[in-house]
Amino acid sequence: MIIEQQKLNVNGSEILLRCANEDDAEMLLENFKKVSGETPYLLLAPDEINLTVEQEKRFIGINNSDGDKLLLLAFVDGRYAGNCSFAGKSASRRQAHRASFGIALLQEFTGRGLGGIMIEKLLCEAKRAGFEQMELEVYSENVRARKLYKRLGFTECGRIPDAIKFPDGTAFDEIRMFKKL
Repeated sequence: MIIEQQKLNVNGSEILLRCANEDDAEMLLENFKKVSGETPYLLLAPDEINLTVEQEKRFIGINNSDGDKLLLLAFVDGRYAGNCSFAGKSASRRQAHRASFGIALLQEFTGRGLGGIMIEKLLCEAKRAGFEQMELEVYSENVRARKLYKRLGFTECGRIPDAIKFPDGTAFDEIRMFKKL
């Protein structure tokens, strides 16, 4: 889906929230690799990201044309800061009320409230699209994200022990959370 862009002024910075377009594809891929290298809390490592620009353009096109998906970009004072997205969980009528979301911010933009602003916008748009429940997965060690999600009204509803394992043998649990919209 495509929504109208929104400009906010937060603590003296201009924040622009807008949908991605195909011209963003190369920039999104570069930043996906960058943010994946900055944090252990995303599913893929930078060397596992092998999408082409054409594949990313198709991904953006699908998100823009499907009413059950939204890919939202954030810019702070004109600089790309991150993105978040939601998608319906299933085409099944029995699960049509559920959506899941993810978020990725460049490290220099974390801790400023931007993640909360982005997620609140996403939740609003998901509710407007007819979803009744938003779901997410977060790693047990990602304490800052877990606090944010709880502050935004998400509740823990399950845990998969050692769901994420790193080459050195370190493992994190995956925590499932949800929020009624």
